[in-house]
Amino acid sequence: MENSSAERKQQLALDIADGNDPSDAAKNPDGRTKLQGLFKQLSLLDRYLYVWIFIVMAVSIIFGYYVKGVKKAFQVAEITSVSLPIAIGLWVMMYPVLCKVQYGMLGGVLRQAGSLKTISLSVVLNWIVGPALMTGLAWATLPDLPDFRTGVILVGIARCIAMVLIWNDLAKGDADYCAILVAINSILQIILFTPVALLYLKVVSRGKGFHVSSWTVAKSVLLFLGVPLVAGVLTRLILMNAFGRKWYESKFLRFIGPWALIGLLYTIFVMFPIRAHQIVDNIGHVVRVAVPLLLYFGILFFGSLGICRWLKVPYPLMVTQCFTAASNNFELAIAVAVGSFGIDSTQALAATIGPLIEVPVLLLFVYIVGFFQRKGPSV
Repeated sequence: MENSSAERKQQLALDIADGNDPSDAAKNPDGRTKLQGLFKQLSLLDRYLYVWIFIVMAVSIIFGYYVKGVKKAFQVAEITSVSLPIAIGLWVMMYPVLCKVQYGMLGGVLRQAGSLKTISLSVVLNWIVGPALMTGLAWATLPDLPDFRTGVILVGIARCIAMVLIWNDLAKGDADYCAILVAINSILQIILFTPVALLYLKVVSRGKGFHVSSWTVAKSVLLFLGVPLVAGVLTRLILMNAFGRKWYESKFLRFIGPWALIGLLYTIFVMFPIRAHQIVDNIGHVVRVAVPLLLYFGILFFGSLGICRWLKVPYPLMVTQCFTAASNNFELAIAVAVGSFGIDSTQALAATIGPLIEVPVLLLFVYIVGFFQRKGPSV
């Protein structure tokens, strides 16, 4: 009985990944009952994740606004201008997902037919389309708020190497392919972030006061991806050799699985109290900043979805492609904004609004692709 919930969830994920149509259940009462049963078997955390995220966001902002000393307490220790509690949350969030990746198969994934095409598409979407789109939307919607506009552009330039692992896992994307795209984006981030940021902030936007070194970006990548990645690789290698694959996949992965979502909720909780006063006191500007962010996430996600469907990309790879394109590295954007403009700057506030919008929106996209996938394998 203790394994029944995980087995049912795993079977449903396998059905979707294999292209089977769970929506056949909607065509007969027995199938409908089965789907309802599967939903009931999900844990309370999984079933109402959207509710928990909104509750945690609201509580964290209220907590930070009314409780004195919260900001100082959370900033008692920092790593690359990011609060240590936030860094710990990111590590806890990413570790279970990276423990699932079958690292020995990554070379085979790269050698598969069509892999060069899909990887090239990801690079174009992430490093050409994404930054250009965010810059255009920021200028179109925030022409009179240059500091907020700068923070928004920084969010668009910082490509995701962390939370995309969570969205991909929730939407049943291809974990191995996601690991490859994250690795590629990590390398390109070290090489391209500074020149791309200078292009859009100094040349296109004619901004001033921006400065960031490649080492700042490299530190962010090494700390927020490198630490949990090394931990995941070593954990998989040591435990599988010691206890075998069956024990590792049926016992250990099942045990640490909930940590990812708990880490996500914890990260959200410790992130927003630091900026609570700025968010509440500038609520009108926060709402305006949400506009380009909402447009950006929607256009990039559904645009990627349309391209992948046109190219007939299989569902697991398509999901990975879409979430990789639409996600952003908020910890890097915040770190660069704080380092360049100051911890209480408007630019840093705008960068913080990024995850405030991104988390619920991309979770909504997880539900959307899951719903349509259950409707039919063509999605």
